[in-house]
Amino acid sequence: MSQSRLVNMIEMLKKAHDNHYAVAQININNLEWIKAVLAAVQETNTPIILGVSEGAAKYMCGFKNVTDMVNNVLDTMNITQPVALHLDHGTFEGAKAALAAGFSSIMYDGSHLSFEENLKQTQEIIDLAKKQNVSVEVEVGAIGGEEDGKKSGGELADVEQCRIMSGLSISCLAAGIGNIHGIYPSDWTGLNFTRLQEIHNATNNIPLVLHGGTGIPDVMVQKAISMGVSKVNVNTECQLVFAEATRKYIEANKDQDTKVKGFDPRKLLKPGVEAIKNKCIEKFKIFGSLGKA
Repeated sequence: MSQSRLVNMIEMLKKAHDNHYAVAQININNLEWIKAVLAAVQETNTPIILGVSEGAAKYMCGFKNVTDMVNNVLDTMNITQPVALHLDHGTFEGAKAALAAGFSSIMYDGSHLSFEENLKQTQEIIDLAKKQNVSVEVEVGAIGGEEDGKKSGGELADVEQCRIMSGLSISCLAAGIGNIHGIYPSDWTGLNFTRLQEIHNATNNIPLVLHGGTGIPDVMVQKAISMGVSKVNVNTECQLVFAEATRKYIEANKDQDTKVKGFDPRKLLKPGVEAIKNKCIEKFKIFGSLGKA
């Protein structure tokens, strides 16, 4: 395999922050996801962050296999746009394992620890990442919702903690501003823009990250981007459109067409892959990153 085409997030997020748009982090779950997202990137000349949770990495047979798959697809599709391979909500040990496997970006999530311990472990991860020119995202104040079996309420990050964390050599900061992961409940009260402004003012213009991009009204996302958010994470929405397109294919009995082998997984999964690609392009437009590679 040729040299990795992966890049870290630093330059793409700086460019996004300076020009008031946000780069999408689209979480990947298998080969189809990788191909769909990169097809959207190639078609629109847009930078991208491929997010991988520890659960998704385990499903895809480990961090090394994920790195190899992504690098091979980048080569095969001849992707020339900036692509970061990013660990999403990594544990301390998970972050070290992803670094060893060649990820170009790491999110260390120590938000469940005391702030002092979070700060200490974050510094250790930063020291390791610097040796490999890997970008580091960190979190202050748990993001609400559910990821890999963990639940927490929609929280607001402490501004002073954000200020202290931003003093480390981090690439971007995820801070709770009322956002949650997954599908938003009907009684969700929305993003807290007052807290977002306080955090942005306190963190010396470090690019901020909006987790839980699925379900936040577009106008709210765009307002958050105008206030310093330079990275928006999307996962659930791609899963939903993939499932919907696959369901329609099966309900139309196309998988029963033996003449064209409609049951072939390459055909069975094709509508879902197309749906992911189209959803990505839709998000690039909303986030303002379309064509910004």
